[in-house]
Amino acid sequence: MPQLIILPHEELCPEGVVIEVEKGISVCNALLVNDIEIEHACEMSNACTTCHIYVREGFDSIKESDETEDDLLDKAWGLDPDSRLSCQAVVNETDLVIEIPKYTINQVSENH
Repeated sequence: MPQLIILPHEELCPEGVVIEVEKGISVCNALLVNDIEIEHACEMSNACTTCHIYVREGFDSIKESDETEDDLLDKAWGLDPDSRLSCQAVVNETDLVIEIPKYTINQVSENH
């Protein structure tokens, strides 16, 4: 079974965690099922950027992003080459190292 290695995030996962997940689950769903409350304002419909993550290892094992996701990612806070929307990143057979950004665009626009 593949693993998600979640790097420490001050609010959502302070110690970091390693979780085993089923192949075919989205990273967002895997996080939520394991009580890591990543924001997902559009209810995982590929319509916002609040579930933005960095895939630090295993990026190439995930199906390529589509044009809609790419357009949304252009609006994400802290975009980098490892960026994906966790609702669209589906776990394959490879372990993934995931970093959750410090902010989402919602938090930046609301001055959190």
